[in-house]
Amino acid sequence: VDLSDEPVLGPRDRMLWASRALALGKAYIGPDFTFEPPHYQPFPKVPSLAVIGTGKRIGKTAVTGHVARLLSARMDVVVVSMGRGGPPEPEMVEVAPTLEALLEISRAGRHAASDYLETAALAGVPTIGCRRAGGGLAGQVFTSNVSRGAELVEERGADLAVFDGSGAAIPPVAVNGRILVVGPGQDATAYLNAYRVLISDLVLLVGGGDPEPIRELKDVPVIGVELRLRPAEPISGRRVAVFTAGPAPVDHLDADVVHVSRNLANREALREELEQVNAEVYLTEIKAAAIDVVAEAAAERGAEIVFADNEVRSLAGEPDLDEQLLALADAAAAQPVAG
Repeated sequence: VDLSDEPVLGPRDRMLWASRALALGKAYIGPDFTFEPPHYQPFPKVPSLAVIGTGKRIGKTAVTGHVARLLSARMDVVVVSMGRGGPPEPEMVEVAPTLEALLEISRAGRHAASDYLETAALAGVPTIGCRRAGGGLAGQVFTSNVSRGAELVEERGADLAVFDGSGAAIPPVAVNGRILVVGPGQDATAYLNAYRVLISDLVLLVGGGDPEPIRELKDVPVIGVELRLRPAEPISGRRVAVFTAGPAPVDHLDADVVHVSRNLANREALREELEQVNAEVYLTEIKAAAIDVVAEAAAERGAEIVFADNEVRSLAGEPDLDEQLLALADAAAAQPVAG
């Protein structure tokens, strides 16, 4: 119960105390506010990890894909992805969807660039798509069908389940370990982001940053990482137009880059840009309007679509990312009950 006020505690300190309480599973209340700890459904049958974030468009799904690819070389991995554009009923994708399959989904009126389809297409692991709505300050969803998605994992069986969060919303499932992705310029300890740090076992700072405020809050590994677009197919020497949903750099691409659009999430601006594009290859992330706008425009013009993944790498001088992820997976496998 918080009966403080200025100057005893300012807003930032009060949010830190709230975060600590929530991380202990306790409510935090004051004269005009109540924070309830998020509820996590027990998931006792399969070892599990979750990838969570401090916001949207920060590389969280790229991290999930990297984790899935890395660990699938050693074990049977299933990803459970939740998103606002996810399916109304949980959907298992066992085989990586092709461009043609994604166009069919889009033409049927569904969202063909949802996170679960991106992960299935680029990570090449079985993926279950789920839907959520709403997100509280501590990441609790208002409603979702993730619980049914978790049941599908248990029915199928796997060595490890990886739950992919959505924006700043946290998958409502108890897991053996969490990886927190912090976007460029974001404060990992501000507001209830401190709660996200306290419930995580590894923190990734996209673009780098000062790890000390995080380590003062919790003794947890912190790694500065970068994201680099990686075409799924060769584009060397070809005229390429690039379509992304964020500030991904393109100067490393081995191609003649004639256009760069960062408007995948802005369909109106994207359509205006496409009228001026003259390229033989459209390189696009599988996000937002990638299928219903970009892929359709490419099909009309006879251009080739190549999907772009975001490669996640440790920055120079930082700890080895893969080493930390493998250790986290081993720890999860050694503690199979998450409840």
